[in-house]
Amino acid sequence: MSSLDGLMVDDLIITEKMDGENTTIHSSGTHARSPDSRYHPSRDWIKAFAAGISPQLKNGERIVGENLYAKHSVAYGALPSYFMGFSWILDEHIQPWDDTLQRFEELGITPVTEIYRGPYAERLFEGVAKQLDLSKQEGFVVRDVLGFNENEMPRRMGKYVRADHVQSETHWMKSELVRNRLAKS
Repeated sequence: MSSLDGLMVDDLIITEKMDGENTTIHSSGTHARSPDSRYHPSRDWIKAFAAGISPQLKNGERIVGENLYAKHSVAYGALPSYFMGFSWILDEHIQPWDDTLQRFEELGITPVTEIYRGPYAERLFEGVAKQLDLSKQEGFVVRDVLGFNENEMPRRMGKYVRADHVQSETHWMKSELVRNRLAKS
């Protein structure tokens, strides 16, 4: 971000930045960050998961989150789900956080973990960064709790990722698939 001006608001949400594959679920199915994403076995689970959600979505409605089935740089041993949502978008408008949580509950989607909710404060982000367990957490995402248009994302949403996050020279998609583990229920 070139400026924090769009985050200097009375109600921010800071969530954990999960180390997965950014994935969108929509009325026609699902895709990774790029709509032309090629096949990878780690995407089989998310496609099956999305098949139960997609019929409940209207045209122009998207759920965005992390596909955490495969280990990237962080290994997870007790995930609540292999898909954790962080945005609900209607016709290119990112919905308010509280509405997003309600929609996730209706659809059976686990949201990413909240780290902080409250007003912007001087050195807030530095304080949150210092509290991260860098052996288990990739970073955090901060956004305005209110809704905003997608084209405002560079101003109203930002992320912090730990230094030297990628620990391998081989991209996770070209390595042997290592599955993250779910929490025992």
